[in-house]
Parts: sequence; structure tokens; C-alpha cells
Amino acid sequence: MVANRKALRWTAPLALAAALSLAACSTPPWATPSSSSATPTASVSPAQPVPNDLSTGATARSLTTGPLAVSINYWSTLSMDKWNPGALKPVSLSLITKITPNDGQKVYLQRATMIATPASATQTFDPLSPQVDSATTSPGYLVLDPYSYSQTFTVGPTPEGATYVTLDFTYEFLVQSTPTSTEYAKQTATDTITVAVTP
Repeated sequence: MVANRKALRWTAPLALAAALSLAACSTPPWATPSSSSATPTASVSPAQPVPNDLSTGATARSLTTGPLAVSINYWSTLSMDKWNPGALKPVSLSLITKITPNDGQKVYLQRATMIATPASATQTFDPLSPQVDSATTSPGYLVLDPYSYSQTFTVGPTPEGATYVTLDFTYEFLVQSTPTSTEYAKQTATDTITVAVTP
């Protein structure tokens, strides 16, 4: 009977020590986040950047229509931070063509047209009035390398809600059928650039 009491005296402290050791290693209930009390984190989508082909001041394009390779440079003399809704916004271009095969025939630009359409991320507005440059000479402006065509169009006032304008260009060419012919084939090239509007 005495031996059993001694055993109990040693066993009780060991059991208490083991319990304290387990309690020290476990995480208390109040330190464990519960799924019901966790605050959800709102997911915020980054703002979409406004497209701007003239963000560096200029852009170059290469187009192909029939036998023609058309090279165009676009730029604006108005800095991008001044492309405000109420401002008159100039867009300049320079165009030159090459023809393959080159048998000596000429290439003429008969007409150049620009249509500006204001828009935002959520809305497209009515297009502005088309701007047209029709050749004042017949059959047109000579644009075969090394001769080029240059012009400046103007984007008029745009709605306050517009954050950019899409500029659609159409170029109508007459290609001489032979170097001595008075007959021409018509070729049309189209191009689009987008320019940001500063609120």
C-alpha cells in the first residue's frame, strides 16, 4: 500500500508537466482566425491605360495595297498634354510609295480622308466631320519614291467624356498601267491610329 502511494506521488507531477508542455506548444483558440470573422480583401482592378499611338511624339506605319508598299509617318505639333477636349488638335502625316515590279509607271494620290471618332472606355461618340484632301491636279499628287505627300489634318473639339480619338485614314491611289499610258488602276489603303485626349 505504501508503494502505491509513492507511485502516485511521482505519477501526478509527471502528468501535470506533460499537460503543461502540450498546452505551451499548441495555439490558443483566440489566436486562430476563424473563417466567419475574417475580413475579405477587396480586389481592385488596375485602371486601363488610355491608348496613344503618338505617346512618343510620332509613329510610323507600313501598308500594302496591290503592287504598292506605302510608308507613312504620323506626328503632332501639339504636345500630348495639350490634347484637351476643346483644343484644335493637329495631326500631320508624310506618305511615300514604292511599286513592285517597278516598270517606270507613276503612282498618284487622288484623295486622302481622315475621320476622327471620340471615345472612352465605356462609350463611343459620334464621329466628327470627315476631313478630305482631294488632289487639285490630274490625275493626282505624285507619291512614288522619291516624291512624297505631306498634309496636316485637324481634330476639332471632342466631348468632355472622351479620353481618346480613333483616327481612320483612307488613301486612294491611281497607278499608271504602263509608263506611257493614260489609263490607271485604283488602289485604296486604310490605316487607323489612336491618340489620347487629356481631360
